Amino acid sequence: MSKILITETKERMEKAIDSTKHRFSTIRAGRANVAMLADVKVSQYGSEMPLNQVGNVSAPEARLLVIDPWDKTVIPAIEKAINLANLGLTPNNDGKVVRLSIPELTAERRKEYAKMAKTEAEAGKIAIRGIRKDINNKLRAAEKDGDITQDELKAFEDDVQKLTDDYIKTVDELFKKKEKEITTV
Repeated sequence: MSKILITETKERMEKAIDSTKHRFSTIRAGRANVAMLADVKVSQYGSEMPLNQVGNVSAPEARLLVIDPWDKTVIPAIEKAINLANLGLTPNNDGKVVRLSIPELTAERRKEYAKMAKTEAEAGKIAIRGIRKDINNKLRAAEKDGDITQDELKAFEDDVQKLTDDYIKTVDELFKKKEKEITTV
């Protein structure tokens, strides 16, 4: 049973890492990246739809994103959704596609994005620590119920702590990589 809890810990911590990676991908780094628009929802046909479900999103150049909607009547809704997403990008359309020019990042804006990345990294670490706490509580309950001995509890808690340290180190490495990506011109 406790080995199952350790496996569950790994799976949940992997999900926390994946979530952190996703949140990092939405932070601008000065280059056009379709992931910047991943959280943009377009109000169309009576529901909120992800942008990539109403058209093709591409980055043909380093500083340009192009959205080619399958239904051209959606263009005003796409522009509105981008403006509401508060990405700091101004959509332009020619009646066929929506273009987003990615402006050069200022030093001040780079610092803001680095702070955002640090906040996201901390959120990832907090999630990992929360998983550790939850698993340790389950292990203590198993020990209390007599399913495992006190020595086994200590060994499993040590295993969970090693996993926690490894995954927090991974978040730190991801943050350093993202920070470098943001701050280098």
